[in-house]
Amino acid sequence: MKHIRSLFLSDIHLGTRACQAEHLLAFLKEYECENLFLVGDIIDFWAMNRSVHWPASHNTVVQKVLKRARHDTNVYLIPGNHDELLREHVGSNFGDVRLLREHIHVAADGKRYLVLHGDEYDQITALHRWVSVLGDVSYTVLIHINRMLSWLRRKLGISGHWSLADYAKRNVLQAVSFISNFESSVAYTAAQRGLDGVICGHIHTAALHKVEGVTYINCGDWVDSCTAVVEHMDGRMELVRWEPEVRAANDEEGRVVALYSADAA
Repeated sequence: MKHIRSLFLSDIHLGTRACQAEHLLAFLKEYECENLFLVGDIIDFWAMNRSVHWPASHNTVVQKVLKRARHDTNVYLIPGNHDELLREHVGSNFGDVRLLREHIHVAADGKRYLVLHGDEYDQITALHRWVSVLGDVSYTVLIHINRMLSWLRRKLGISGHWSLADYAKRNVLQAVSFISNFESSVAYTAAQRGLDGVICGHIHTAALHKVEGVTYINCGDWVDSCTAVVEHMDGRMELVRWEPEVRAANDEEGRVVALYSADAA
């Protein structure tokens, strides 16, 4: 287990069939952290209003987080739009987990990052929730199709990560425009506050690059990309992905792959 300063996770969507809780549990075994930030949409109350899917692995994720909170890990939860029911408790503690609306995180190198989910910068979510719900259902369908394609790729011996949902987001004109506008809006807020960067989630598009003169970091998600953000002991930020390999017995095997580092941002 590697010791790091901070770990940032977003868009886990516990309570849904799309959640890759087994991959997340395997990933968490790789890191011991001083600070754990849950950057929104951890429990999907939207989906659970339609139907509840809560296998043992989802409960284990919650128990693992609470166990870390009890044992010298500072755990912060910033509710997103899917777990907005928790927002009425912002400013209080849920057991040993602190609920926040947003947070200014000071990294080990002194750089300051605005940490927030980001849904308030999504005008569709803010103004037209029914459109957002429809999009959420459509995205879930894409995720299920992608799982079948991933199974086929493994059977054919094709390695590496490829996502139909990610391909659509990065190649459909409207999606590309939405992502660019979201990144600019969130980064602009951080720049206006005189901060060095922003760490967010919400749009399920992992990224680490410069936007509006600051470092824009998006944690990605745990329904498709299985990505997270790591702060190393020297303050360096790194975007990583969990790449699952062949399942052995009931254990989920895989490896952590570094995608981008703040040094190159």
